Amino acid sequence: MIKNYIKIAWRNLVRNKAYATISVIGLALGVACGVLIFTLITYHLSFDTFHKDKDRIYRFYTEFHDQGVDRVGAIPQPMAKGYRNDFAFSEKTARYISFNKTLITLTRGNEVKKFGEDDGVAFVEPDYFDILNFPLLKGDRKTILTNPNEAVVTEKMAHKYFGNDNPIGRVFKLDNNINVTITGVLQDLPNNTDQKQQIFISYASMEAYAGKDRENNWGGVYSGCQGFTRLKPGVTKAQVETAMLQLIKKNYTGRDLQVWRFKLQPIAEMHFDRELGGYADKSYLWALFFIGVFLIITASVNFVNLATAQALNRSKEVGIRKVLGSQPFQLFWQFIAETAIISIIAVGVAIGLSEIALPALNNLFHAQMIFNWPQLSVFIVLITIVVVFLSGSYPGLVLARFQPIKALKSKLSQKDVGGFSLRRILVVTQFTISQVLIIGTIIVVSQLHYSQTADLGFNKNAVVLVPLPQNDKVKMSTMRNRITEIKGVENVSYCANAPASRSNSNTGIQYDNRAEDEHWSINTKQADENYISTFGIKLIAGRNFFKGDSVKELLVNETFVSKLHLKPQDVIGKQMAINGRDYKGTIVGVMKDFYNYSFHSEISPLCVMPNYQGLSTVAIKIDMRNAKETLAQIDKIWNQTFPEELYSYQFLDDTIAHFYEMDRILLTLVEAFAGIAIIIGCLGLYGLVSFMAVRKTKEIGVRKVLGANISSILWLFGKEFSILLLIAFVIAAPLAWWAMHNYLKDFQYRISIGPQIFVISILSSFIIAWITVGYRAAMAALANPVKSLRSE
Repeated sequence: MIKNYIKIAWRNLVRNKAYATISVIGLALGVACGVLIFTLITYHLSFDTFHKDKDRIYRFYTEFHDQGVDRVGAIPQPMAKGYRNDFAFSEKTARYISFNKTLITLTRGNEVKKFGEDDGVAFVEPDYFDILNFPLLKGDRKTILTNPNEAVVTEKMAHKYFGNDNPIGRVFKLDNNINVTITGVLQDLPNNTDQKQQIFISYASMEAYAGKDRENNWGGVYSGCQGFTRLKPGVTKAQVETAMLQLIKKNYTGRDLQVWRFKLQPIAEMHFDRELGGYADKSYLWALFFIGVFLIITASVNFVNLATAQALNRSKEVGIRKVLGSQPFQLFWQFIAETAIISIIAVGVAIGLSEIALPALNNLFHAQMIFNWPQLSVFIVLITIVVVFLSGSYPGLVLARFQPIKALKSKLSQKDVGGFSLRRILVVTQFTISQVLIIGTIIVVSQLHYSQTADLGFNKNAVVLVPLPQNDKVKMSTMRNRITEIKGVENVSYCANAPASRSNSNTGIQYDNRAEDEHWSINTKQADENYISTFGIKLIAGRNFFKGDSVKELLVNETFVSKLHLKPQDVIGKQMAINGRDYKGTIVGVMKDFYNYSFHSEISPLCVMPNYQGLSTVAIKIDMRNAKETLAQIDKIWNQTFPEELYSYQFLDDTIAHFYEMDRILLTLVEAFAGIAIIIGCLGLYGLVSFMAVRKTKEIGVRKVLGANISSILWLFGKEFSILLLIAFVIAAPLAWWAMHNYLKDFQYRISIGPQIFVISILSSFIIAWITVGYRAAMAALANPVKSLRSE
């Protein structure tokens, strides 16, 4: 029986090639999207879940309770050590301090090799490798990283530096500062971990590398300073967080007792907490999940549409089967067999499309995702079963309930196959999903365009950022003079970072010698006197600070002034103390507000200060007409000034573009999925119009004989779908508004969702639908009416 079902089903599909092809393509596109989205979601959900006892591994983080609650995915450097000494909740606790963009120098005889490592290095305590599961391939687990100036590296780094030679015992120099000996090699880190550093140096080397002051500094939080702990069985997160209040009482005084809090974050949640430095956001994964579901529904709806439209063509077949004794359930399963064949072929095509698309997806996310076939096989089997019954059940039931007498006499009407009412609902469903995605695409594009073209309050164009490896006054002065003489260089400034930067330093402030610090922090930027002219920052009151090593003058922004509820002129000449009141200066100017981070964050109170010890970047404003020659000369001068370092540069507008990386990824995905939804919808429309044309052959012939022109016949086809598109838009508009309103809430500075967005959406949907419908309808309208009537 089953063999017979399959054989007849195959014959029907071969006979109706157009129907079968459209159905396969539609289902394949939907299932391929489902496979890719499933792979993407499972990949992100797997981050740092491979560690043994992962449910007991946590990262410490800091909360600041003041005017609001601010969270930082880092801790003061002595915090984890204090926790380990004072409490017995954990089996192991270790500190992890990372530094990005480091220089690794290898010397062998007269040969010197330099490697710039963007991910940098991490100084870790030995217990770090007992807490997290990163297997050691070479070296002694009991003794690694116990002594100063020791390191372990991954296989990848060992091969990069030493080829096939044994790396154990080899020495490298870190940032031309300390010599480090390799004592171990780790297995390459898995792709699904947020621990990106691949060079680990003994924590005992920290003092030699970064100075002595950090170890007892409870008042500052460096973003690369983290602590990891594995709790004992039975110990709860709440217990530990309550107990850590004792650390606050022990190490803080005054208002800090109420401000500082230390919390625990499960290691598996690190990847999804954007506020604490996580990469992804679970709300984006949920959005992708629903898009995948919608696309599969769209493809299934497409199939149902086509199947029910074709049902009348099979009425005599069903009538004969019923007369010969076929039961309704047999006819039902016959159609399910056809659907299963189409679905299996479509799944095969979908897997091929997924294989082709996966490298592009990896490139988009800078990931190395692979298909996890055990998981994916279960998903594919389940999705095939769902699609078969979702797509095949209704058409199968429709065919099974045909009355044999009507079927044999060809007296079945559209009413007997569900009429246009069902297909109207299905077409509306398809185009509702398509229009939601179209509106979403338009809004994400508009927001990104706004983020990249809005006035940032400073000039981001044609500014080159070059790292400054040494704070040597003589070299800095000489290099500035030489760079200034280059044709095409318009201005040069030494600074810690650009006006908008991921690297931000926040500290408390004391204003005008008040007894108590303000209940908010200030963002500090170290820079020289050329900073505001190089970046085109405007002053609205006062003046720029003067040049000089001993100058203690400060510039603040409008937000700073408004936080104090004063006017710009009121703060000029006032004293301000920052960095725990260690640095005191006089406010001499007020800058017009500029965005010091992305549009996701508010402009913060800000201070530019001439602290020449903190300068680490050369910002060079150039004339882009001579960019190539200018950059080559900057390269030459820099390498002559710092011959032992590795040169690199970046344009400021490129660094700002990185702020919106996740938004661009989301846009690319939404654009792709919107395009696929439109293709599936158009395939369905084309199929439906084709069947309508066949059913209306005689009617079109009669109309043309009676004088109907081509436009009226086109309208015969188009009016139905125009009404359905409008209904779909009425449903889609509020759904899209709600979804995108929630998306835009993640931006502190955002576009408004205006009516023009919805007008563009409905117009684009009409154009796409009319092109699809119009082509097939025009073919029917241009047919010779004599042939049409004779063929009937």
